[in-house]
Amino acid sequence: MTESPQTFTAVLDRFEEEQAVLLLETDGETVDELVMHRDKLPESGRHQDAIFTVTVDEETVLEMEYMPTETEERAKAAQQQFDRLARRPPSEDENS
Repeated sequence: MTESPQTFTAVLDRFEEEQAVLLLETDGETVDELVMHRDKLPESGRHQDAIFTVTVDEETVLEMEYMPTETEERAKAAQQQFDRLARRPPSEDENS
């Protein structure tokens, strides 16, 4: 029995030579990875941390769409979290 096509959010994690490694997410959790030739990616999304909507049927990519707005929003959220974590609490000497 074949599974029906599934749609995922995919994040371009890295390139390994000419291959692109995408992490497939469902409900914000990484559930699988997809490896494909970098030339198969939409040209505007050929950069690390690009976000796509991907529909796959087993190992075959049926549809792939680059999501520039989601890519930008996720990058901003990650930067804000990094900035929050980078701020250290004042030491006792600085409070006095």
